[in-house]
Amino acid sequence: MDQTFEKRKKVLYDFICDDFYIPMKIKEIAIVLQIPKEQRGELKEVLDALEAEGKIYVSKKGKYAKGQAKRLTGTFQANARGFGFVLQEGEDEDVFISEDNIGGAFQGDEVEFIITKSPDGKRKEGKIVRILSHGTTKIVGLYEKCKNFGFVRPDNQRVLKDIYIPEGKEKGAMTGHKVVVELMSYGGQDMKPEGKVIEIIGHINDPGTDIMSIVKGYDLPVEFPERVMNQAERVGKEVSEADMAGRMDLRDWQMVTIDGEDAKDLDDAVSLTLEDGSYKLGVHIADVTNYVQEKSALDREALKRGTSVYLADRVIPMLPHVLSNGICSLNAGEDRLALSCIMTINQKGEVIDHVIAETVIKVDERMSYTSVAEILKEQADDKLPQTESEKYSTLVPMFMKMAELSGILREKRRKRGSIDFDFPETKMVLDENGRPIDIKPYDRNAATKMIEDFMLMANETVAEEYYWRELPFLYRTHEQPDEEKIKKLSLFINNFGYHIHVGNSEVKPKEVQKLLGKVEGTPQEALISRLALRSMKQAKYTPENTGHFGLAAKYYTHFTSPIRRYPDLQIHRIIKENLRGRMNEDRIGHYESILPGVAAQASDRERKAEEAERETVKLKKVEYMQDRIGEVFEGVISGITKWGAYVELENTIEGLVHVTNMRDDHYDYREDQYELIGEHTRNVYKLGQKVMVRVLGADRLQRTIDFEFCGDDQEYDG
Repeated sequence: MDQTFEKRKKVLYDFICDDFYIPMKIKEIAIVLQIPKEQRGELKEVLDALEAEGKIYVSKKGKYAKGQAKRLTGTFQANARGFGFVLQEGEDEDVFISEDNIGGAFQGDEVEFIITKSPDGKRKEGKIVRILSHGTTKIVGLYEKCKNFGFVRPDNQRVLKDIYIPEGKEKGAMTGHKVVVELMSYGGQDMKPEGKVIEIIGHINDPGTDIMSIVKGYDLPVEFPERVMNQAERVGKEVSEADMAGRMDLRDWQMVTIDGEDAKDLDDAVSLTLEDGSYKLGVHIADVTNYVQEKSALDREALKRGTSVYLADRVIPMLPHVLSNGICSLNAGEDRLALSCIMTINQKGEVIDHVIAETVIKVDERMSYTSVAEILKEQADDKLPQTESEKYSTLVPMFMKMAELSGILREKRRKRGSIDFDFPETKMVLDENGRPIDIKPYDRNAATKMIEDFMLMANETVAEEYYWRELPFLYRTHEQPDEEKIKKLSLFINNFGYHIHVGNSEVKPKEVQKLLGKVEGTPQEALISRLALRSMKQAKYTPENTGHFGLAAKYYTHFTSPIRRYPDLQIHRIIKENLRGRMNEDRIGHYESILPGVAAQASDRERKAEEAERETVKLKKVEYMQDRIGEVFEGVISGITKWGAYVELENTIEGLVHVTNMRDDHYDYREDQYELIGEHTRNVYKLGQKVMVRVLGADRLQRTIDFEFCGDDQEYDG
C-alpha cells in the first residue's frame, strides 16, 4: 500500500513539474490522467500528501501548482483540545491549525505558516512551517513536587503541557504553591517544556492568591516604580492661584459628580441649566495632563499600563493613587483643574453651539447612581417618601432637567440607529477573605444611563470638532460587521420569521437596532441579541476617523476618563496645545508620528485588561458555585456546541451541560439551527430555551462549572 502510494505521489509530482503543465483543478487532473471517478478520492489523498510536504500548493481557485504556498506570519493561539489558530495582524478571520499541523508551536509564538485549505464561506486552514520567536516567556501555574524534581500545571489552558522544573530550580516552592515560571526550553514532540521558578505568589488556599495569579498571568504591572511614585508625590500639590491663571472660572456653577458608591477616582462632573429654551450641558473632566507631563516617568508608566484594570477584589490603577484618588479626582468642595466641554443643546437634542475650555471648578456634591435614581423615582411619584429629594433639595431641579435632556438625547440616538446591547454585567459581593457571598446582575438605572448619555454627547462633540480641524487625533472606532457573519445571522433569523436588510453587501446599524427591537420580550431575545453581538467587530483606537458602527456615530472619541484610560489623556494634550495656540507644524508632525503606536498600545492593553477582568469574574463564579453543588437553578441556554449546551443563570453565572451528562439520549449537533437533538426521543435543546439545571461540579483550576439538565425541560421551552 505504502509503495503504491509513494509511486502515485512521484507520478503526480513529475506530472505537475512538467514544463508543459498548466495549473489545474482536481477534476481536470483526473481527466488528463484518465483517473476514473471512483478513484478521485485516492487522487485527492495523494495531492493532499504532496501539499502537506510543501511540494505543491493549491490556489484560491482550487488549482494545483508546483512549489510552496505563500508563507504568511501570525501569532499562534493554542486550544486546550489540541488544535489551534493563527491570528494575523489586520485580518479579522483567524486560520485554523489542526493538531497534526502545529509543528511544535507554543502558545503566543510568532510563526510562519501556509494556507492549506480555503473553503468558501468557511474558516481557512493552515500549517505552521517555522517558529520565528517565542511570545510566552513566563507562565503562572500550580507547583507540584515529585521525588527529586517538580512540575507546574499551567493556569492558562492554552499551554497544553506541564512545565518540568529540575531539582534546585524550584526556589523553595512546595506542593500547592502558585508560582511564576520562566521558560528555559519549550519542549518538543515527546518532551515537556522546562523552566525555573522565579516567584512564589502564595499558597493556592491563601486569600488573594487566586486573583494575583491572574494578574501575573496577564503580566499586569502591580507596583509603581519608585521614580514614578516620587514624581506623583511632587506634582500632586493643591491647586494654587498660579495654576488657575488664564482659566475659565466655573466655581460658582452648580455641578455634581455621579458615580458608583465605591468609586474613588472621580474624573467627570456634570452641570446643567436651561437658557432661552435650550439646555446648557457642561461635562467637566479632570485635567490630568496638568500633572502628567509628556515623556515624564508618570507618562511613560501610564502608556505602558494603557488603562486601569478593575478586578473582583482590587483596582490596578493607570496612575498612582495619590493622583487618581487625590488631586486628579474631582472631590466635592475642592478647587480642581478641568477640561470642560460646554454644549448648548436644543429641544431636538442637537448641539447648536459648544465650547471646549481649560477651567477651574468646585463640585457641590458627590452623588451616587443609586441616590440620583431614587430622587428621579420619588419625583415621578409623590406618594413615595421623599427622603433623598429632601436631602438634596437644592439639586433636585437640576436632576429633573438632566433626566429630561437624557431622554431627548437617547431618543435622538435611537432614531439614527444606535445599537444598545443591554446584557447585564456581574456585580460581586466579596467577604474580607475575597470569597464571593453574593453574585447578581448589575442593573443600569436611570442615573447610570443619564451619565452615559452625557458622556457620549461630549465624546461625539469633541471628536467632530477635532476631525474638522484636521489635526492629528485619536478616535474610538467600530467598523462595519463582517459581511459573511451578517449573512449567517440573516440566514439563521429567517428560521424565526425575522429579517435583516443588507443593502450593497453592507448592513446599517439601524437594521441591527430594528431587529433587537422586534425580538425584545420574545423567547428568542437572548439568543438573537447574542448572535447579533457576535457578528460585530471589536471597537478600537485609531488615528483615522472611520466612525462608530454600534453608536451609529460619524465621529467618536474617548475624552471623559483620563484618570483611567491613556487615549483620553493623549487627546487632552492635543486639545490643550491647540487651545494655547501651540499646534505648529513641528507639533503636528510629532503627534502624527506617535499616535499610531499609542492607538495600538491602548487597544492591546484594553484587550488584556478585559480578559483579566473576565477571568477574575469567572474564577469568583466558580468559587461561588463550589458551595452550591447539587442545587437546582433555572437558566437559559446561552450557547450550543457539539460538546454540549451552555446555560446562563439569572445571576449571570454560566456553566456547561456536557453531552456526556445528557444521559437520556444521544444528542446530535445541528450547527445551522444552533440545536442539540435527541436521536431517539427527538428532544430538542436550543438557544434561548429556558431550562432547569443541577450543579454537578465547579473546577477552580480550569475555571469551569458543570451542570446537568433536570426535570421536564420541555416545560420551560420559552
